[in-house]
Amino acid sequence: MRLGPLIAGFALLILASLLLGAGRLDGDAPWLLAVSRLPRTLAAMLAGAGLAVAGVIMQMLARNRFVEPETVGTGQAAGLGLVVMTVLAPGSALWLRMVVALCFALAATAVFMALVRRLPPRDPMLVPLTGLVYGGIIAAVAGFIAYENDLLQFLDIWMNGEFSGVMLGRYEFLWLAGGATLLAWAFANRFTIAGMGEEMSQSLGLSYRQVMATGLCIVSLVSAVTVVTVGMLPFVGLVVPNIASRLSGDHLRRSLPGLAAGGAALVLACDVIGRAVRYPYEIPVGTILGVVGACVFIWLLQGRVAGQGRHAR
Repeated sequence: MRLGPLIAGFALLILASLLLGAGRLDGDAPWLLAVSRLPRTLAAMLAGAGLAVAGVIMQMLARNRFVEPETVGTGQAAGLGLVVMTVLAPGSALWLRMVVALCFALAATAVFMALVRRLPPRDPMLVPLTGLVYGGIIAAVAGFIAYENDLLQFLDIWMNGEFSGVMLGRYEFLWLAGGATLLAWAFANRFTIAGMGEEMSQSLGLSYRQVMATGLCIVSLVSAVTVVTVGMLPFVGLVVPNIASRLSGDHLRRSLPGLAAGGAALVLACDVIGRAVRYPYEIPVGTILGVVGACVFIWLLQGRVAGQGRHAR
């Protein structure tokens, strides 16, 4: 695969993100770029890269290609943590809310992984279905608490990602997602071995529980930071890893840089589309990602079903 056209396309996306917006780049262009356009572009790239890497880690640990943090309750649990903190400590600092959201996300992800281990391995579609039901239950609890405390509008903002409020000083937590991506690259080979199962990992001398805990922490951190900063961005961790696997195989350490770049490009492209469709108004990037991700998810499911049919014949 030629890198030149991909790099050029990525550069065009960044340029479009910097130039597109309701404000004009006239005499205040340096200020507008530094305070609004550049932070928004960086936020989209960091969130996309982090969610794509978190998605592939989740898929390896769950040993299933059709799961990601936003469809197994991780993102919903982070939102639940935000609702709880808003009710109990409405004046708390943003970093404290992020820590609580991280704890909720980590606990919910651990429970999901425990549920997955009890499912029969012969039917892989049970895993994503379980995740969707589990995430729906957590979202319903968060919705009930928000309704009882007149916080439904705030919950909707957290559950539907958008970058219109991203400015200098309001996106920096997303650099933690970038750091988690680098940590994932350092543990890439261990995640690959852990994806073979606990018995195989132990036979190869790998501490399966330690790697599992590291992976869950990375997934939960990325999800919590993203939800707290820009809201939930669906399907990024599902679509990008599956496409990357088809293009470059399952060698995680080798494919992870391209995987992160793909996630960054997808979120940035959807954000640009959301700004351009109804210019000068915006469509939230979470809405665009929901439509694009759902279509690709259906295509992936059809490909899986078709492959199983050919194998049966």
